Order: sequence, then C-alpha cells, then structure tokens
Amino acid sequence: MKTLLNIIWLVLSGFWLFLGYLLAGIICCILIVTIPWGIASFRIGLYALWPFGKTVVNKPTSGVWSFLGNVVWVIVAGIWLAIGHILSGIALCITIIGIPFGIANFKMVPVSLAPLGKEIVDI
Repeated sequence: MKTLLNIIWLVLSGFWLFLGYLLAGIICCILIVTIPWGIASFRIGLYALWPFGKTVVNKPTSGVWSFLGNVVWVIVAGIWLAIGHILSGIALCITIIGIPFGIANFKMVPVSLAPLGKEIVDI
C-alpha cells in the first residue's frame, strides 16, 4: 500500500515539491556559508519525493544552533516551501481521493519551516 500511495503522491505533488527543495538546496550550496541548509533541503526534498512509510523525528542532540539555523532557514526558503505545501494540500483536498495526500502535505509544513534538528526514519 505504501508503494501505491508513494507513486500517486509522486505524480500529484511529490515531484514538484522535490523540485522546490532541490532549487532551495542548490541556492544554499552556491552561497557556501549556507551549505548545512542546502544539505537539509536535499534531505527533506527526498522525503517530500517519497514520504509514505517514513516519519520525521527530532534529533536528541540538536540544540540552540539548530533553532538559530531554522530561523535563518524560514527567512531564506522555509516560508516559500511551506506555502507550496499548503497550496498543494488545499488543491489535493478538493477531491475525495486527494484528501490523504492533502493531509500528508499539511503534515510536511512544520518540517519545511524547521528542517534542522530533524531526522527522517522508516516507520
């Protein structure tokens, strides 16, 4: 079932969200100083590409630096990615079949706003 959901997700919104994270990661890596945000963007982008069967948990070792990094991330790219998830979620919730995918989009909004200090694990 996870595979079927992931394939439908990929077609409906996963690929476009992945491209947004990829663009944000490339921009962050070009700026050299923001390479850690670029790596986090690539990691969360792969999660946005194939989300079912995985979950996001907090890293126990993250501290104040992750919080400060997330503040910078929200200003640079996080707000735009969160808006993408919200708009995609609303569009998917219009149909009955799309409701689970819309809910999955809404669940990704917090991690799109604060990717540092998070870890993606298999369920």
